[in-house]
Amino acid sequence: MLRVLTLATLFPNEAQPAFGIFVERQTLGLAALPGVEVEVVSPRRLPPWPLTLHPAVARRAALPDREHYKGLNVHRPRFIGWPGLGHTDMPKVMARTLLPQLRRLRERFPFDVIDAEFFWPDGPAAMRLAAALGVPFSVKARGADIEHWGEQPAIARQIVAAGHAAGGLLAVSAALKARMAALGIPDDKIRVHHTGVDRAQFQPIDRAAAKARLGVDGPLLVSVGHLIPRKGQRLTLAALAEIPEATLILVGEGGDRAALERLAQEHGLVGRVRFLGGQPHAALPALLGAADVMVLPSAAEGLANVWVEALACGTPIVISDIGGAPEVVDRPAAGRIVVREPRAIAAAVREILADPPDPDRVAEAAEKFSWERNSAELFAHLSEVAAKAA
Repeated sequence: MLRVLTLATLFPNEAQPAFGIFVERQTLGLAALPGVEVEVVSPRRLPPWPLTLHPAVARRAALPDREHYKGLNVHRPRFIGWPGLGHTDMPKVMARTLLPQLRRLRERFPFDVIDAEFFWPDGPAAMRLAAALGVPFSVKARGADIEHWGEQPAIARQIVAAGHAAGGLLAVSAALKARMAALGIPDDKIRVHHTGVDRAQFQPIDRAAAKARLGVDGPLLVSVGHLIPRKGQRLTLAALAEIPEATLILVGEGGDRAALERLAQEHGLVGRVRFLGGQPHAALPALLGAADVMVLPSAAEGLANVWVEALACGTPIVISDIGGAPEVVDRPAAGRIVVREPRAIAAAVREILADPPDPDRVAEAAEKFSWERNSAELFAHLSEVAAKAA
């Protein structure tokens, strides 16, 4: 029996149902394996009362401290985070708050290993908790936790320390593994652990019919991601201005939305851009399957799940040369890797629209990504980490 405590600040909840959906799917896959028991601790960083009454945080503050969620025991303890203060001490505060609760949890659920699902702040927090509890831990790097937080010296030092202390490490792409090694994390500890995709849910559909259901006539571009500068929606809007026959659907919510709406007006794109806001994960297959191209010129990614999901739907992708892009766009039918510049994005999209690849050929590029493989590799990795510490 392998007992796993999954530590995940990225994990869906009632207030944020799509937040960390990929972590949820990976965890459910692991928990479904025979001989495995999993419980999840998903800490909530909240301001002190009465600031928790603010609409921006009230729903998260009202979540239950513990719930049975899709067959998993999920604990959602809160720790204090003062608005406007830096992030440097977050792992220390989180670990200090969680430790008494994990001691009590371990009396009932004697977990063999802590599986931290994001390098910041989960990784350094897991390091402190594992040392105090006398259990091994693993950390998975997903992209922004290394590419963004690793650029901040005080945080990078904690990330590297956690990497050295961990019993094993995972990275979502070979490129991210190399970036971790460049920071000073031991290369021989890191395994590449690709994401999965549900091929029963994400598969080619009748594109013309799907467009008709959306009321779209002509080429359709879809971009899925938080509306933040790093995801590159501003570049996508500028590129759309050079593709006058196309419609763009933006899926996601975030602080950049108002600026993007103004930019759409400035470019004369009103009527050709739709802001759908955040959508449930179950809505993505129909949207991605309707698109002629999925565009996401991010500044940093490890290996974005939506890249693989779009390909599985038979939709080629136009993405920037970051992270695991070459591991996904490994054939012409899969799309194009471009520089983060509107003209290059527009040129790649026009090239695909002029000679669209067969959707079944596109979907073949996603065949190496499966949740079954993801679960089996995670089980083997965590079993090894636990065994080495036994």
